[in-house]
Amino acid sequence: MRERGLSLFQAVCLNMSMMVGIGPFITIPTLIGAMGGPQAMVGWFLGALVALADGMVWSELAGAYPGSGGTYHYFDQAFGTLRIGRLLKFLFVWQFLVSGPLEAATGAIGLARYLGYWLPGISQTAWRVADFGVPARGVVSWDQLAAALVMIGATVAAAGRIVWVGRLLVVFWVGVVVTLIWVAVTGLLHFDPRLAFDIPANAWRLDIQNARGLGLALAIALYDFLGYYHVCYLADEVEQPARAIPRSILISILVVGSFYVVMNLGILGVIPWEQVAASRHIVSDLMERVHGPQAAGLATALIIWTAFACLYAFLIGASRVPQAAARAGDFPAFFAESNSGRGYPARSLFCIGGLAAIACLASLGTIITALLATRIIVQFVGQIATLHRVHKLDPGRLRFRAPLYPIASLIALAGWLFALGTMELEIIVFGAAAIALGALVFLGWTRRDRGRFAAGPAPSSLAIEPISEYDE
Repeated sequence: MRERGLSLFQAVCLNMSMMVGIGPFITIPTLIGAMGGPQAMVGWFLGALVALADGMVWSELAGAYPGSGGTYHYFDQAFGTLRIGRLLKFLFVWQFLVSGPLEAATGAIGLARYLGYWLPGISQTAWRVADFGVPARGVVSWDQLAAALVMIGATVAAAGRIVWVGRLLVVFWVGVVVTLIWVAVTGLLHFDPRLAFDIPANAWRLDIQNARGLGLALAIALYDFLGYYHVCYLADEVEQPARAIPRSILISILVVGSFYVVMNLGILGVIPWEQVAASRHIVSDLMERVHGPQAAGLATALIIWTAFACLYAFLIGASRVPQAAARAGDFPAFFAESNSGRGYPARSLFCIGGLAAIACLASLGTIITALLATRIIVQFVGQIATLHRVHKLDPGRLRFRAPLYPIASLIALAGWLFALGTMELEIIVFGAAAIALGALVFLGWTRRDRGRFAAGPAPSSLAIEPISEYDE
């Protein structure tokens, strides 16, 4: 058992650090474009509501099973050696091999888009799919190719020794917070309500188009909130987890959500929403309009620096998830090995990095919805079902109970399913197909190792270790 050394304040800082990255600096144009106007800010408030409700689900499970590992640990503890438990643990890691590269790709795309402030021609078309004789529509821009190269570079960098990363991450996150505050204050000091609330006619019309737009806005908001639960992966190290974890989740969502709303409203109060929706580097555009090109250049540099830092840190942590599961016997042993010289998980790192480089060739909105589609099905819906199982079969384990259960879990379920159900059909099919393929791989894998699985694996936990422990 590890020493419980993380205080409530440290838990909040951890969650906020995982929530705030490149996301808020690149998604507002997509968010505004989703509903065609400032009314898309409703998506932010719905996202906060769903995140708060889902945070209660995480909190109840963390109180019932106060161990490190998050979703993987909850599946392990709630289902034991039942085959459904093994399947859920496998699918959690499997979907991570799908959604992880997509999440990494968003960071690389964000970095490349802000490079476009200095290199305006980078957003132009590099080639069209039709140029290669493929009877499908589609284009690839130079910034998408640049994002793929950034992704490859970050993957190679993550294969090096990382003893110094922990210290540098503090500097990186300070830069994130400074940039957020700078943007928010700039927007507030130059706020024009006529621009911020220039809502088009028929914005609130009840039809399929607006419903889908709201669903996409909600999905983008939820993407930007992801990370409010990160302390659950380190629950073994939290002081009084049944009290601290729920409070850290609630505080993180409220603080970060307030920053997001103020920053985005501030941008809309300075730049017309049509220009916001068309921008590829909105923070740079805001700073240039208010403070001039030198301030815009500094903001651009800060965001590029932060984007690479977030991408690098994500690859370091994400690459160890398949490895840890493989070493616990819950994922194919292929992913268990480390590089003999430097100790990094080469196979999972290059798998995630390579898939992310390919994903960079898709649009940002497609990538965000695709990663959420795979994650919603297994992780978020699976956790809600697990919580209801605990309430029914073993309620005595629950050290923290959400007020008015099961209202919070049902709100979370409705929010996740609404976001999923309003996605494009091909995205829903992609998510379902990815999970179905994972189930088939699981069946084939367990059939091959039938003898070992007949006895059932030992209880396991998938914890996100401190970075320093990986340096060998």
